[in-house]
Amino acid sequence: MGKLAVAALLLFVAGCSGGSGAVPGGAGKLEALLAKAPVYAGQVTPGSAVDRIRARGKLVIGGSQDAPLLSQLDPVSGELTGFDAYLGKLLARYLLGEPDTELLSATSETREPLLSNGTVDVIIQTYTITPARRERVSFAGPYYRSGQSIAVRKGTTGIATPAGLAGKTVIVGANTPGVKAVRDAAPTARIVEFGSDPECLTALKQGRGEAYVQDQAILVADASKDGELQLVGEPFTEDPYGIGIRHGDAEFTAVVNDWLREIGESGLWQDVWRQTIGTVVTGDAPAPPAIAS
Repeated sequence: MGKLAVAALLLFVAGCSGGSGAVPGGAGKLEALLAKAPVYAGQVTPGSAVDRIRARGKLVIGGSQDAPLLSQLDPVSGELTGFDAYLGKLLARYLLGEPDTELLSATSETREPLLSNGTVDVIIQTYTITPARRERVSFAGPYYRSGQSIAVRKGTTGIATPAGLAGKTVIVGANTPGVKAVRDAAPTARIVEFGSDPECLTALKQGRGEAYVQDQAILVADASKDGELQLVGEPFTEDPYGIGIRHGDAEFTAVVNDWLREIGESGLWQDVWRQTIGTVVTGDAPAPPAIAS
């Protein structure tokens, strides 16, 4: 979310009164998006990823169901809502003609094995594209841009910028870009890694670290439902999110990239943003990021 107005985000977080059960989206919103969704009309190569997905009759996605604004399970409808979740449904619609999906829970440690062994077709889970990951995963996109930001317990002082992390104990997600971001910004910080965002939040609230560094998109969602959390300053990196695909599958990557270009050019990407992240971030929908070659 590095291109968004951070001041607007902080104003939202400071004034939000939604409870932990608040889920973005609602009845009819996904249906309205699907009504505008394109369907793949290209040739399907026998044995290709698209062929296998069509034979199975559903798109298997590695992701989350506990990330507000991104991919969260609605306890009332039982449906996933959020930016990543809706993109997954739209991609299934593109590939199958129907939004038939199955979500398998993924973590930063399991995403790549799930792709490499064919358990999932794609990872749609705030998956930041990095050179190291490109050696193990193919990426379509980027489909969104965020950035590493700092969160602290409300009332914490002395951390106003990344330089303020120097000498502090800083919580980060294991195997996430936050590790390198903290090392680069504050080499003397003591880094403590946890396997998931909920674990990192719990550790911060328990005082096991003085700050938590994570993608701003995730932290804003966390702060929207937790009044103990406070965002500090602006993002200090720019992180592109990609759709993870099995390494070396250039054909499927091209298909997904074509879909991303199509929904970006038609305005459907912005519609998804408005129905999810845009429900709490003021201002116009940003332009989708340019798709990498």
